[in-house]
Amino acid sequence: MTGVKRERPFDQPWQAQVFAMTVDLQERGVLSPAEWADALGARVAASERGDGADYYACWVAALADVLTAKGLLTRGDVEATTAAWHAAAARTPHGQPILLD
Repeated sequence: MTGVKRERPFDQPWQAQVFAMTVDLQERGVLSPAEWADALGARVAASERGDGADYYACWVAALADVLTAKGLLTRGDVEATTAAWHAAAARTPHGQPILLD
């Protein structure tokens, strides 16, 4: 099909990664599709953007919500990992993978 533009499902690699993590957690029975839908739906509904631009930010927040509610993470874990990721991103040259220590 020439001339047909195919939309990419993910704009950034991290979006594909968080999607894959969520699917894996569902496949392993850590969270059910219903509880995932509820958590993601709540985050999307509460989004101030309303245009879908922050869909994967909502996705990450919903995943953190579910995992903290289940006692698998603490909010401190989420905050520490977020801070470590931002620090790693700041010191990583453009185009290189971001690696956490």
